[in-house]
Amino acid sequence: MENVWFSAALWLGLALVATLLSIWLRFSVALTEIVVGVVAQLVIGALIGPQFLGTDQAWISFLAGVGSIVLTFLAGAELDPQAFRKSWKEATVLGLAGFFAPFLGVAAIAYFALGWSAQPAWLAGVALSTTSVAVVYAVLLELGLNQTPYGKLILAACFVNDLATVIALGVLFAPFGPRTLLFVVGLVLGLWALFKTTGPFFRHYGGRTSELEAKFLLFALFLLGGLAVWSGSEAVLPAYLIGMVLAGTVGRDHALVRRLRTLTFGFLTPFYFIRAGSLVQVPALISGFAVFLVLLGAKMLTKFAGVFPVTRLYRYPRGESMYTTLLMSTGLTFGTISALYGLSHGIITPAQYSLLVAAVIASAVVPTWIANQFFLPRQHLERTTQPIAAEA
Repeated sequence: MENVWFSAALWLGLALVATLLSIWLRFSVALTEIVVGVVAQLVIGALIGPQFLGTDQAWISFLAGVGSIVLTFLAGAELDPQAFRKSWKEATVLGLAGFFAPFLGVAAIAYFALGWSAQPAWLAGVALSTTSVAVVYAVLLELGLNQTPYGKLILAACFVNDLATVIALGVLFAPFGPRTLLFVVGLVLGLWALFKTTGPFFRHYGGRTSELEAKFLLFALFLLGGLAVWSGSEAVLPAYLIGMVLAGTVGRDHALVRRLRTLTFGFLTPFYFIRAGSLVQVPALISGFAVFLVLLGAKMLTKFAGVFPVTRLYRYPRGESMYTTLLMSTGLTFGTISALYGLSHGIITPAQYSLLVAAVIASAVVPTWIANQFFLPRQHLERTTQPIAAEA
């Protein structure tokens, strides 16, 4: 579609439909946006042409990327520094268990059961070992669980999981070089500078209609994100770390957080989630449906084998154990990034890529739906009812 305004209207119309569906069906809006993206690509592609939706247009890809970055930043900013210090060991154990079990298990299943060669099998293990901070945060935010220590612990464990995934992808497939070292140094210095200067800077110049705070935060996210891409990493990686560093500053400014949420959920994340759904190639999925089911089942089973025993070790009630395990079985951002990396570097074939991406995106929908339908931790929801009402 050449007319960018009609294209933008189409995407926001799809977002509006997804929002109405989420209200009618009582599903998470993130999940309905993903499903709407799948259906839109299929229907519009069949009636008009696969290029009409414009998924690969630069401006849509950019807005989707910004959506994932700001959403991940907000997830990090939700962490209570004091609560995190108390539970960092538990979050680390959960995150590493959620990484290693599917990383090794899926790689073994892809190699021995599906007959994939070693490199594609390891790539599948990396892509399906992820946990989607963006999806989990969106779900927790809708329920109000992001305000609870339980929700913050899940987010912290998801970040540990994804950090391990990024390290595994780099160690196995992207050799470290001078740019990687410069990125690490730049990231450390940037995080230190943000930690020291953001609070005083906001107190002196913030609180005006010019929205200096939002501009400053976007500048920092884009700058460190650009440094990450230049080094061969991904722009979303520094976003969670920036959020964690600024949790004591940004996270406590509820008015600023609400404004950022309005920008993110009202405009940016629909592009991210709908585009993620549109990446699923339904014909390739149908032709390899059995392989898709094996990959999706392998991720969910290995996540269960890794996370559920740890939650029981920490004496979670059975319902909370299931809910935590299912949320940590989700995947989206780093899973699709890993699959795309494998495709662009010739590690996997286009058919393997389509099946992996389909399994990744399905893992953002299926476990979350099961969790919210059957294992919702209502005892935590009751504790958030009064704060949410007061804030509204």
